[in-house]
Amino acid sequence: MKNKKKNTGIDNTGENNSGDRNSGNGNSGYRNSGNWNSGYWNSGNRNSGNGNSGNGNSGDRNSGNGNSGYRNSGNWNSGYWNSGNGNSGNGNSGDWNSGNGNSGNGNSGYGNSTNRSSGIFCSEEETVRMFNKPTNLKWEEIDHPHFNEFYLNKWISEDEMTDEDKKADPEFYVRKGCLKTYTWKEAWANFWRDTSEENRQKFLNLPNFDPEIFEEITGIKVNQLQSLSGKTVKVEIDGVSYEATIK
Repeated sequence: MKNKKKNTGIDNTGENNSGDRNSGNGNSGYRNSGNWNSGYWNSGNRNSGNGNSGNGNSGDRNSGNGNSGYRNSGNWNSGYWNSGNGNSGNGNSGDWNSGNGNSGNGNSGYGNSTNRSSGIFCSEEETVRMFNKPTNLKWEEIDHPHFNEFYLNKWISEDEMTDEDKKADPEFYVRKGCLKTYTWKEAWANFWRDTSEENRQKFLNLPNFDPEIFEEITGIKVNQLQSLSGKTVKVEIDGVSYEATIK
């Protein structure tokens, strides 16, 4: 009699399995109770690693989802032994840490219980250095500009491509466009052109704003008066000091 379940493995109760002893469907590994796993001992779905109870893991023994590291109970970690989410470091219970052993969030150092620290075993959040100088402000106290229009790679449709773009990618017509890569300063030039005037002004209003440092990093040259717009400065005329607000 023809096997209706289309399993090529042994002792499968699910369907379309090529591995053995699967109770789920579409598994190529062994002893999976979930579906579409290529690893072993998974109870979740779409895992390519082993021993996962979560979904979409390529690492081993994760109970969270979307992990490429091992033994994570959080989600989307590329590091190991994290119970938090989005960590590229190891052993973090906080989120989005690139360092190790942090219980806070966004730390690049290790052993920190605070947030956004590059130090070691810090319990207090640091104030932010800006334009090579300290401020007395924490990250949340700053009116941050956004980077929504900043891109180093961008899909360019065929009708937007220049002759130079077409020459660089002669098979563009197959894909109806090309993926164009920009240098760091080209990307900044595009961003500065495309973002709103309100957002540009947020950059200029950052604490310690220094147009020379800004130009060194981004290649964007801003007018010194523009960078001081809305600020009160002291000027001296014929030996007499005045205060003036730059408009």
